[in-house]
Amino acid sequence: MAKRDPLHTVLKLTSEAEEQAALQLQSAQLALQKCQSQLEALQNYRLDYMKQMESNHGKNISASYYHQFHQFVRQVDEAITKQLISVAEADTQRRYRQQHWQEKQQKRRAVELLLEHKAQKARTAEMRLEQKMVDEFASQMFYRKKVR
Repeated sequence: MAKRDPLHTVLKLTSEAEEQAALQLQSAQLALQKCQSQLEALQNYRLDYMKQMESNHGKNISASYYHQFHQFVRQVDEAITKQLISVAEADTQRRYRQQHWQEKQQKRRAVELLLEHKAQKARTAEMRLEQKMVDEFASQMFYRKKVR
């Protein structure tokens, strides 16, 4: 039985690490999308609320209602600001995970390349050995014919 090359074990480990990094990247991308969706929902909510206030324009509204409106809009703006920070953090995490995945992918490719080179060297050595055996056989046949 042929001895298994330790590089195959390294390849397996690097492939598993790459798959894990890909899953982490996918998770980070989903988290970013969720944060962006929440931000968009908050912005749409604010816009709808502003349109609602605009539709009340010209109508008699109480000072307390107007004060509550501004206070609520300020709270929504604060939530939007916090969500913008969350989006930025999620995007930073996604970029980090993407870079990590690319590094793992690069390592796996390097190991695959090493295995390819090793296999090519083995094929070349095998072909040389085969050619040597064919040459040896041909020279023996030639010698036998000459001796007879």
